[in-house]
Amino acid sequence: MSADVVVIGAGLAGLVTATELTAAGRRVVLLDQEPAASLGGQAWWSFGGLFLVDSPEQRRMGVRDSAELAWSDWLGSAGFADGAASGVGPDRHGYAWARRFVEFAAGDLRAWLHAKGVRWFPLPQWAERGGYPVATAHGTAHGNSVPRFHVTWGTGPAVLTPFVRAAREASAAGLLDVRFRHRVVGLTTTDGRVTGVRAERLAHDDAARGAPSNRDVVGEVEVAADAVVVATGGIGANHALARDRWEPVFGRLPARMLSGVPDSTDGLMLQHAAAAGAALVHEDRMWHYPEGITNHSPVWTNHGIRILPGPSSLWLDADGNRLPAPLFPGFDALGALQHLTGRGDDHSWFVLNRTVMESEFALSGSEQNPDLTGKDVRLLAKRVLPGAVGPVARFAQESPEFLWADTPAELAEKMNALTASTPGSRGHVDPDGLAAVIAARDAQVASGLGKDPQVVATRAARDFRVDRLLRVAPPRPLTTPGDGPLLAVRLSVLTRKTLGGIWCDADGRALRADGSVLDGLWAVGEAAGFGGGGMHGHRALEGTFLGGCLHTGRVTGRALAR
Repeated sequence: MSADVVVIGAGLAGLVTATELTAAGRRVVLLDQEPAASLGGQAWWSFGGLFLVDSPEQRRMGVRDSAELAWSDWLGSAGFADGAASGVGPDRHGYAWARRFVEFAAGDLRAWLHAKGVRWFPLPQWAERGGYPVATAHGTAHGNSVPRFHVTWGTGPAVLTPFVRAAREASAAGLLDVRFRHRVVGLTTTDGRVTGVRAERLAHDDAARGAPSNRDVVGEVEVAADAVVVATGGIGANHALARDRWEPVFGRLPARMLSGVPDSTDGLMLQHAAAAGAALVHEDRMWHYPEGITNHSPVWTNHGIRILPGPSSLWLDADGNRLPAPLFPGFDALGALQHLTGRGDDHSWFVLNRTVMESEFALSGSEQNPDLTGKDVRLLAKRVLPGAVGPVARFAQESPEFLWADTPAELAEKMNALTASTPGSRGHVDPDGLAAVIAARDAQVASGLGKDPQVVATRAARDFRVDRLLRVAPPRPLTTPGDGPLLAVRLSVLTRKTLGGIWCDADGRALRADGSVLDGLWAVGEAAGFGGGGMHGHRALEGTFLGGCLHTGRVTGRALAR
């Protein structure tokens, strides 16, 4: 086969790239190793959250935002290496992509998607508050200064819809040839230029969306092209590779982890790109979550779900110690993870009560939010009524990681029993110590003011009307009669995003280690570190992953079309 462009990976970034190219009249072959049921990749499973700046949704809620404030927050989170702003050093391209992305989030992103029929839940959420003292020279410290997480009406599937539709129209017009069950195993080069791909044809598989599929080879094929685009995502399902790349200063990722992405997110295509001469940068930068729970109805291997918590739960390490400020629920997930891996823990705990769970727990992912995903207004209205939303209530009833008790001593006994029954896990929660932690926290809340940083931060969170309505329980002692029983939830590491990847220039062209262009090879989405090999720096602001796929696909697709 031959084409103007081969795009490897039919996730969101690959679809955006391919449809930008076909809109300009280019002939594209789109290859993906999974069955057709998995069209859209990880994005389909997402909550559909987008980082938008100074949006109508924000303004209606009284949020005052600006591109300047967002850029300040970005710099405070990213921690780019010196010289990046001057175009020097390994972060220079990531920095440039980040600057353009923030401008995109404050400018064309919403209007572009809106014109394609995409809409948003009207209440922006406040993910990753940070909570650190602000800096003076390099922007604010990590976290969003204002709520910027906009949930798409229809979640991840609705973000994909216009690009899937465009892909089908391009296929009907003869411009797009989509080949599922084609696994690329190498790039072909001619005189130092990438000129195509070698792929294995895999046997037919009726696997459901996201489920593991076979790797039985039934043939081979080569595709020649003027350009090849890598859009295969990161390494989230490759736990061995993630452990190997994890920055040693933060300890080691544990042997027991959950996966927040399907098995196909294996990182193998990154190695094929490197073998062809592309530079991989910032491989030690990852964005995994410490708030994972085992899915009671798994689709892929080690399938985990992330709890999206409000700020009221106590967060304890494996030995029952509170995590240091500001590592509260919803403030700095990566910082909490680094703290826990530095201790050598494979788990941590949320300690709360029934009322806090019903008010503050939400779950990430399209399948865990049937009201938003299904655009069901009646079901959505139940979020403001007493009681947990349906998916949370199901976990509370079915998950062995949700432990209920009437007293701290009984709760500690159940926590220790779960740890002891888990091979390789360690940690012991002292019953008297747990009772003392809860009593001290409750005394601060009962005072009506309090000096505990988490208690103060929780009260402040209720200043935002959306949090007061949907996300933050009224401050009350955990032992308040009628609010119980007490609850401990075991949390495990949930692998998710790769922040580094193929080093790319401003258009998405892959670069060699010396900074020269590797002709013919391009990268988008997570495979490109969402732009330039690492636009997030060392950590990300929430809602920038889908946005990064959209942005890199649009920029690189249009650059290639030119």
